[in-house]
Amino acid sequence: MPPIHNGTDPKDTIEKIIKGNKVVIFSASGDPTCAQTKEIFTSLNEPYVSIEVDDEGYGPSIQEALSQKTGLSGVPQVFVGGELLGGSEDTASALKKGTLGQLLTNGISYDYDLVVIGGGSGGLAASKEAAKLGKKVAVCDFVKPTPKGTTWGLGGTCVNVGCIPKKLMHNAALLGQGIQDSKSFGWEMQDVQFKWETMRGNIRDYIASLNWKYRVSLREAGVDYINAYAHFVDPHKLKLTDKKGGEKFITSRDFLLAMGERPRYPDIPGAREHAISSDDLFFLPHCPGKTLVVGASYVALECAGFLRGIGFDVTVMVRSILLRGFDQDMAERIGEHMAKEGIRFIRPCVPTKLELIEEGSPGKIRVTASANGTEIVEEFNTVLFAVGREPCTHSLGLAEAGVNVNPKNGKLPVVNERTNVPHIYAVGDILEGRPELTPVAIQAGILLARRLYGGSDVQCDYTNVPTTVFTPIEYGCIGYSEENAIAKFGEESIEVFHTSFTPLEWTLPKRGTDAGYLKIVCLIPENNRILGFHYLGPNAGEVTQGFATAMKLNATKADLDATIGIHPTCAELFTTLTVSKRSGASTKQGGC
Repeated sequence: MPPIHNGTDPKDTIEKIIKGNKVVIFSASGDPTCAQTKEIFTSLNEPYVSIEVDDEGYGPSIQEALSQKTGLSGVPQVFVGGELLGGSEDTASALKKGTLGQLLTNGISYDYDLVVIGGGSGGLAASKEAAKLGKKVAVCDFVKPTPKGTTWGLGGTCVNVGCIPKKLMHNAALLGQGIQDSKSFGWEMQDVQFKWETMRGNIRDYIASLNWKYRVSLREAGVDYINAYAHFVDPHKLKLTDKKGGEKFITSRDFLLAMGERPRYPDIPGAREHAISSDDLFFLPHCPGKTLVVGASYVALECAGFLRGIGFDVTVMVRSILLRGFDQDMAERIGEHMAKEGIRFIRPCVPTKLELIEEGSPGKIRVTASANGTEIVEEFNTVLFAVGREPCTHSLGLAEAGVNVNPKNGKLPVVNERTNVPHIYAVGDILEGRPELTPVAIQAGILLARRLYGGSDVQCDYTNVPTTVFTPIEYGCIGYSEENAIAKFGEESIEVFHTSFTPLEWTLPKRGTDAGYLKIVCLIPENNRILGFHYLGPNAGEVTQGFATAMKLNATKADLDATIGIHPTCAELFTTLTVSKRSGASTKQGGC
């Protein structure tokens, strides 16, 4: 900007500058706080005019006029759209809350205040919360069929092909085990038969009812539901393509990306043509028969577990370790228990080719694999790939919107759920470095909507998030794994208290003596603050959930010691832990 010439009223000059530019920063050269404020707008690719009030030609007169106008002293002072935003802290706060992006788009008319792309748990939660806060909202959801042609309704992975059907099939396996155990409790019955078609049909009917409830809840909230595939044309405009190929365009002030992930297939002959994924398993119209599960993720082990529990012959092919990202001590214990339950593990081993050798329901597939350089050939009725998932961030036009995507994994780097584009946000499994869990996406979506439209400043806390793996022996955990705690804080600072146990309900059928195991990972210098909570046994989700609150409140080993347990339960053992791993003493329980 040119300096103020003699005879020009500083107040008039300030007004002219503010009204003539979208973003104006009154600053002082060399001031680090002013530099940080400018960097905020630079990071958003938002042009601004900077007035250095200490430059020759400005001086005390303009500083005094600015102070009289705003009532503020010092710099920086930021104006957006002709209105005062405030100083450095106000600008940083607006960025953190997400309101800065809205200020930068004020005065422009859009079809919607918020468009959510993705009809899963996080996107739906955010859409309804934003509508509750008075905003005009739409949800765009479109499910691309799997290679086998499977598709489903509104609700995302969790409802349709994830948590819900998985837990119900896991429960089917537990009921089968309970029927066997009941004989030890005096129950006499004829042989009971399992019918896949009945279970599958009832589960699908229940999920269809959930799909309908989601549609109704959106309608009642005033959210427009658009069953079409969304593609960015520019940062504020989408092209929507429905299943018949019809196209239309909509605009929005803000966008929320919540597309989730889909299963990954290995690049080997026959993988997509002859195998299924978890997206198909829950829709499978016939029993899978002899099944090969490829992978060692929680999805792989959960599916292998309930299929074996139902009564099928199951083999798991593992490339390296089990449950990558989880505590490896617990992961190996899960693998050992599953092997005792009759699940065959081949590791290390990777498939190299699939061939369909017999049509049918199920058919027959010849699998060629490599185990330490040795070729293995075996036939299965069903091959299930569970080798990981990939985010649905491709083919969406994110480049046209200017959104940065990690090219290595397709994930979105975000700060407080905001992408590098100030009005485009993201929640759920597509975020880089965040837990891929339904309740996390829901919490993040609701809190984001409240920050954007409700004046809240509450952020989603991604630490100490509880989770459960529904393997035949269930695993619940919170916080650090043992190895990660040691890596971060040092072995000398970590103490692990642990015990093995036999669940009372397993004693009469003589099932799995000392199969249960639990431990806490403690930080010695901080009064044995609990960094990690790990439980292997029945009802892991119910046990783990309550302890999550204690972890949020920085519970210590002494806090657990001071807690009176409920007897007889498995969870009470967390209140009586005395054996440390460092001591090398036995973890076997005595008495009741």
